[in-house]
Amino acid sequence: MVTQRNLHTLWLLLLLHVSGRAFKFNMFNRNPEPHEGGVRLSGSQSISEGRVEVYHDGKWGTVCDDGWDIAEAQVVCRQLHFPGAKKVVVGKDYGPATGPIWLDDVNCKGTENHLFTCAFKGWGLTDCTHKEDVGVMCETAGSNLTISDSSHWLDHSFSLSDELNNIFDSGSGCDFMILAKSETGNKQEDGTPEVVETSVCAHKIILSQFPLFNASQGTSSIMVDITKFCQPYFSSFIRYIYSRKIDVTSSSAECLHWMAYRFGVKQLMEDIGRMFSKFLPEDTSFYTQVSLYQYAEKTGDLALQESCIQYLAWNFQNLTNSPAWANLPVKLLGVLLARSDLVVPDEYALLQAVESWITEKGGSVTSEIQADLLSHIRFPMIPAEKLYDLESNSLYSTHKNFFQEKMLKAFQFNVLFFSNLSSNPKFDREDKDYRLRIYTSQPWGFVITLLDMPNQYSHYYSPQGQSFTTPVHGSLIFKNHRISWEANVFRNQYECSNRGLRCESLPTARLQYYNNQQINIVFRNRLLLMCQNRYICQVQDFKNSFAQIHLNSTHHLDYPCPDDKYTYIFAVRPEYV
Repeated sequence: MVTQRNLHTLWLLLLLHVSGRAFKFNMFNRNPEPHEGGVRLSGSQSISEGRVEVYHDGKWGTVCDDGWDIAEAQVVCRQLHFPGAKKVVVGKDYGPATGPIWLDDVNCKGTENHLFTCAFKGWGLTDCTHKEDVGVMCETAGSNLTISDSSHWLDHSFSLSDELNNIFDSGSGCDFMILAKSETGNKQEDGTPEVVETSVCAHKIILSQFPLFNASQGTSSIMVDITKFCQPYFSSFIRYIYSRKIDVTSSSAECLHWMAYRFGVKQLMEDIGRMFSKFLPEDTSFYTQVSLYQYAEKTGDLALQESCIQYLAWNFQNLTNSPAWANLPVKLLGVLLARSDLVVPDEYALLQAVESWITEKGGSVTSEIQADLLSHIRFPMIPAEKLYDLESNSLYSTHKNFFQEKMLKAFQFNVLFFSNLSSNPKFDREDKDYRLRIYTSQPWGFVITLLDMPNQYSHYYSPQGQSFTTPVHGSLIFKNHRISWEANVFRNQYECSNRGLRCESLPTARLQYYNNQQINIVFRNRLLLMCQNRYICQVQDFKNSFAQIHLNSTHHLDYPCPDDKYTYIFAVRPEYV
């Protein structure tokens, strides 16, 4: 029976613990109402560190880390009345972010007083996800913060977890029985399936946070069917609901994720989902990645879906050569084709890959599905010399009108400036067809392999860097206009200082162009890190010609590389402005 004293204790603990996070008490709640363009730092117990958030149009939203360096951090810290910025924080989990991503491609001089006065794409214009939310760490020494700027937090999570653990472990006052049943696969003498059971006595007050347990006043028990493999982890899962602490191993992750999904324990589900990303590179057949995406879609784990899609987009070329390619679900292929971070040799190679997938499917892919997939191909980005080959495409006769319309659009793009195209009422400057993906074939891709890497690429690093040329732009207008580039990977400060440079961190990549012509072109270049010549584990942009390379030992990589030995792929990406 639940005694009055136990009931009072449980209600008190539940009130302190219901959020699943550290209990926080603001002693001086004097912060003014948010105002347009205001900034704040969230997700950290320190007032001088956290995820950067901006207030706009009545909502707090985040900022994408694309292009961020210390100049942008200085502006944020100055706006918050800190004396300066220590560093940019990228890839750190400050907890789940809500709301829009307000700013992307922010470019500050470092002298601005407000972040929104820096250059950026436009409010809410972004191709980022919340995984790319940027954070900063500000200097505090000599800060002129007043009491109205300060928050004081009390964290009771440790003692609270211990007390709830003790209540769970002792079973004192428990009033709700959970019976987990698993079939062993064997048969009993009467022919019925053999079943093993695990019973857990819990408390309705604690479980009431999660309605899927159905721990209402009128019930005293619930029966759950789980697999035999997951049976050993069930008690630990229930214990997590009390303590918010659990030891997750590679063998228990799948079971705990499923249990969290089954009972609506969203934070645990999402945190374990993020752990799965480190397993993605291990399966070169790509069956695991595709299956995991489908599982994430079924469970509604958006973070895991994005992780799978991003890995497949970055390693799309390997996917097209894998056993899983022929059976790739239509919906997943459409999702990948819609992305601008798709890494492919060029757009024509992408069209050929889609053509081969449709051909292998035979008659099982309807004409409507074919047309939908083809609509994602960015025909203006196909190399001009390849446009004349499109009539030989096996899909041309089936979709003749579609091809002719897209080819006309591509030819116009190749021979007209954007200023000329704008007179066409059908022209939309923001149309994705005019946006580059990440192309790695010549002339846009250039590879540097460090000297201790296997001999699989023709370009090797030297302190003097490597030079190459590209057209100023991919359209025929600029066919005879070339631009010279120098690519470097600086591994130590000596190599940086020898070139008259100071590197913020090491290693650092630089991609610098030399051109005296005035052109209406902007370069949104990317640096791709390929691990052991097997898979792309990171894609970064360049800021002022530099890209900071964050290795496993100092920074969270999207997909870990065991030995931090990379091939560096420089992708030049010109766009009209």
